[in-house]
Amino acid sequence: MRVIINIDGGSRGNPGPGAAAFVIKDQNGKILSQEGYFMPHCTNNQAEYTALKLALIKAAELGASDLEIISDSLLLVKQYQGEYKIKHPDLAARMQEIRALARPFAIQIRHVLRHLNKEPDALANKAMDLKQSVGFNPIHNLPAPAPWPAPQDNIVNGVTVEIVHHAVQQPNPASKQPAQPAASATAQTAAAPKLQKASAQARPRTKQQAANKKKGPLKQPSLFEDF
Repeated sequence: MRVIINIDGGSRGNPGPGAAAFVIKDQNGKILSQEGYFMPHCTNNQAEYTALKLALIKAAELGASDLEIISDSLLLVKQYQGEYKIKHPDLAARMQEIRALARPFAIQIRHVLRHLNKEPDALANKAMDLKQSVGFNPIHNLPAPAPWPAPQDNIVNGVTVEIVHHAVQQPNPASKQPAQPAASATAQTAAAPKLQKASAQARPRTKQQAANKKKGPLKQPSLFEDF
């Protein structure tokens, strides 16, 4: 089955709340499915990529095999076609997931001006206004995102490295030195006289006491000393 798919996405704030939208029609112009998928936080490019991803998921759900995809994002179209490089790791991972979803289909993708892509734009804005997804015959089972490869800046010597968080080592209480026991009351009592004697010796002497000490001890008079 051949279908025509219009996709669009946007973000209010870039990044900020946004939405991805798709409208799928048959060759007679009958709408088979349309959805505005609300995204609480994203960039414009992330929303555009998500719109293409969701459209591919729904096309498979409808049993389509031949897709004509129309987008007003020249960047998305050129990056899907391989004409523009994808420098941002997040978008590169998203594109890898999109290409995996696209394998079963015969796909033609082209760029149009914004005024020729009004239907998905209106759906995306409606979802952003309501802050919730809206649509007709939306995706029934949205698969979990595929694991994304690590960005190239996480590769060292050809090996993918991860961030390592070391736990902070807490000090071991058993390794602390035991506190010295306080002196017993008996030891303190025995040391008291020595302290008092040392204190008395350290007291300052009066001038008279100092002078007497300098002269030496007083000499007692002899009984036979002549007067």
